[in-house]
Amino acid sequence: MAFPEPKPKKPELPKKLLDTLQCKQGAVRAVRFNVDGNYCLTCGSDKSLKLWNPHKGTLLKTYSGHGYEVLDAAGSFDNSQLCSCGSDKTVVLWDVATGQVIRKFRGHAGKVNCVQFNEEATVILSGSIDSSVRCWDCRSRRPDAIQILDEAKDGISSLKVSNHEILTGSVDGRIRRYDLRAGELCSDYIGSPITCVCFSKDGQCTLAATLDSTLRLLDKDTGELLGEYTGHKNVAYKMDCCLTERDTHIGSCSEDGKVYFWDLVEGSLAMSLPVSNSAVQSLSFHPTEACLLTAAEGLVQFWREESYVAEEGPSA
Repeated sequence: MAFPEPKPKKPELPKKLLDTLQCKQGAVRAVRFNVDGNYCLTCGSDKSLKLWNPHKGTLLKTYSGHGYEVLDAAGSFDNSQLCSCGSDKTVVLWDVATGQVIRKFRGHAGKVNCVQFNEEATVILSGSIDSSVRCWDCRSRRPDAIQILDEAKDGISSLKVSNHEILTGSVDGRIRRYDLRAGELCSDYIGSPITCVCFSKDGQCTLAATLDSTLRLLDKDTGELLGEYTGHKNVAYKMDCCLTERDTHIGSCSEDGKVYFWDLVEGSLAMSLPVSNSAVQSLSFHPTEACLLTAAEGLVQFWREESYVAEEGPSA
């Protein structure tokens, strides 16, 4: 006799502060979970990149090699390599275990805002204030980019990669989606400068944060506006946005020191989380759990859902 599946738990939002990481790397420009959510990266204004286990609050390694502040970073699918970018116009490929620089890619004409690996970590994609996206081959010794996407009319602020698409957000107010299988470019005009873009987990929608203090959810294929989310403040800085691990809520940083979450379907504000007295610079949502990292000033805070109880490990 087959038993019915247990009823799935109602999605919870992370509102309980579990830990605060004193990063000691100046202002934290970005915080990023790795692929499986067990580790995170913090990008510092002091030119350093740090790898943490946020679940234990431990610093694992510091990566030094940038000439100016680090603005974004990402981990490869197998956690063996990192890529990062910064105001020194370079993109750096790192060996996680040794902390050594494997390659430095130069070619952008201005600071590099965002960086991503492709799915197999064979190519790094970087978006810059010089309004181009450049693709770098991690395996060859070629110093120049293997491809340059230069359709944007202003700086690239945000970049995401799926297994066959590249999604970019630009200060020119357009979201561009490059479909690599079909060889097509789809462009949606939003109007206000875009600071962050992301795919929904189901791959059906794109989310864009803009400098008119609005988040917009678009149908990926048709460009139809599915929802608008307001209430936070974003008029001056690049702010991260995200979807929660089950696509139930939309999250965003805010210049008033809070992180806001809206119900994706209803568009209603579900929670505003007071994080800091100054603007929340960056956030990262765990890929599979109700778990959030926020960065404000020099601190990273680690949040879990209200019902979360830490697993008691064996005492040392």
